[in-house]
Amino acid sequence: MAKKQSTSTEAACCAPDDSCSKGSPLANRPLLSFVEAVKVMALFKVLANDTRIRMLHHLVRSGEATVTDLAKTLGMTPQAVSNQLTRLSDTGMLQARRDGNNMYYRVVNGCVAPLLDLALCLMQDEGKPQPKNGG
Repeated sequence: MAKKQSTSTEAACCAPDDSCSKGSPLANRPLLSFVEAVKVMALFKVLANDTRIRMLHHLVRSGEATVTDLAKTLGMTPQAVSNQLTRLSDTGMLQARRDGNNMYYRVVNGCVAPLLDLALCLMQDEGKPQPKNGG
């Protein structure tokens, strides 16, 4: 039986198709330590790339995709796609499997889709007028 490797991302979040609300509400958690804040910052730096965001979105929508599929969808070379997939795989968000000459990638961390949804929600709220205090 293969031993599943646990990453800090998996431990802090949820499995695919599970709700990410199993932890304490953010307001009830202790203030992030410096080390925790640096780790969050490093994760956001990996995510702060339009190509990687589009790759994650495609993988969430399709379930899994080959490097070639992603390259065609994004209009990139397979080598460029592979380089970006490596960065995402290093975070523990993705998992790869080989089938013949093809590498298939899929999202394995269930917090990815809700995070993308929240980002889109924040963008939708950007242009809305905010209520004034007391009114």
